[in-house]
Amino acid sequence: MKVNSMTKRQDFSSHRRWVIKIGSALLTNDGTALNTDGIARWAEQVVALRQQGLEIVLVSSGAVAEGMTRLGWKKRPSAIHELQAAAAVGQMGLIQTYESCFKKYQLHTAQILLTHDDLSSRQRYLNARSTLRTLLDMGVIPVVNENDTVATDEIRFGDNDTLAALVANLVEADGLVILTDQDGLFDKDPRQHADANIIHEADVSDLSLDAMAKGGPGTLGRGGMTTKLRAARTAARSGASTLIASGRADNILVRLYQGELLGTLFAAEQLPLTARKQWLAGHLQTRGKLVLDAGAVRVIKEQGKSLLAVGVKAVEGQFKRGEVVLCLDERGNEIARGLVNYHVDEVKRIKGKGSDQIEAILGYEDEAELIHRDNLVLV
Repeated sequence: MKVNSMTKRQDFSSHRRWVIKIGSALLTNDGTALNTDGIARWAEQVVALRQQGLEIVLVSSGAVAEGMTRLGWKKRPSAIHELQAAAAVGQMGLIQTYESCFKKYQLHTAQILLTHDDLSSRQRYLNARSTLRTLLDMGVIPVVNENDTVATDEIRFGDNDTLAALVANLVEADGLVILTDQDGLFDKDPRQHADANIIHEADVSDLSLDAMAKGGPGTLGRGGMTTKLRAARTAARSGASTLIASGRADNILVRLYQGELLGTLFAAEQLPLTARKQWLAGHLQTRGKLVLDAGAVRVIKEQGKSLLAVGVKAVEGQFKRGEVVLCLDERGNEIARGLVNYHVDEVKRIKGKGSDQIEAILGYEDEAELIHRDNLVLV
């Protein structure tokens, strides 16, 4: 039975925990200055949602863009130290503005700065989750941003859409709202085609969406519609539906809560992954690659079994026991990722061999599986 769009909108409105991401172009008036009036309006709407019983986590872009404005820079720098400096300057104004806006409603805010290192370590991941949940229990509004002042390419999320989706997984949110300067996802680029039509609802797994989402990012942010689609797919792993809508629309958050047909809804149709597998799926830092034969690909994808050494044809990278590796088919497509049970040098020696041969080859056997199915997630 097909569920109509309005029913799905109502389902989204019934969610009790939202992660709301606001993009750089909105927060900085397209780079001219910090959009204090806009932040005040969004804060007012967040308060209205809280009065309806929702828990809210904000993911805020804008630190680099605000720093650029304060420093008088017209063009986003490419040098990492200049980006870090701009972020350090911009965080001051950004957080001061959030704090003052919510203080009018007797609400506290908390600044949470994350890098991918913080979510790559299982212990730090759990610590971050505990902190965010505690803040929500205390009625505080967490404001999350990437820690651009220390982030390097190796530990960068890449864009705050990705960060928002990972935060949605982290706090087990029901809904992810991405506010942008576009009305939603269109079937073609509305900036180039006058006859472009908005997609009000879509299956997040539909691969035809990728062609619709193609297009460059803005000058201030690092994301584009492609990153937002990828974020929706990431959020779906924890059962969170995603709404992409224009942050410039009047009273947008309240109207979305009321179920109005605005933006693009990606309903989460799949069952949520376990918390551990959500963490694995969102793990951007991987240490190596295992190329699998067709038989191993089939049993992993169709039967949900563990990966055995016998199914590995080639090994790439440098990794230790317990680190995350990618599992590729013979054409180079990623099919899964997981925590490997052996060091790279050991894997090279036992690849293509049966589990009953591991002890004879290595002199010991830590595990019969190369990656146990509990530590393996399809992507």
